[in-house]
Amino acid sequence: MEVSGSRLLLHPSEPERSHGFYRDTLGLAIYREFGSREAPGLVFFLGNGFLEVSGRSTDPQGSALAIWMQVRDVQLEHDRLLAARVPVIRKPQQEPWGLVEMWIADPDGVRIVLVEVPRDHPLRCDQR
Repeated sequence: MEVSGSRLLLHPSEPERSHGFYRDTLGLAIYREFGSREAPGLVFFLGNGFLEVSGRSTDPQGSALAIWMQVRDVQLEHDRLLAARVPVIRKPQQEPWGLVEMWIADPDGVRIVLVEVPRDHPLRCDQR
């Protein structure tokens, strides 16, 4: 299989609320907008990928989906997101594998893992 592109699809229970969360609270940039003016779909830049927030779901909140986002400073994001009243599921902590992780939730309870790669972590070091 040759994959030429990909994105995560998220169908929230309240699209406008979720659009605001990803656009305004998290500050993700919009790649494109599509659909009708009354019910637009938004595709956000998500590092090397995309997150499409479109449609409407009636499924239970917080399904098995989780979004992994690498950030420069987890503690800085923790403080900023707490001030914005974003639910923090787990405070920043260094994991046994060396990454610093914090878990938050979007308005539908979808888990978002914010990850910081410390300067001395093997992911930052050239192993050649």
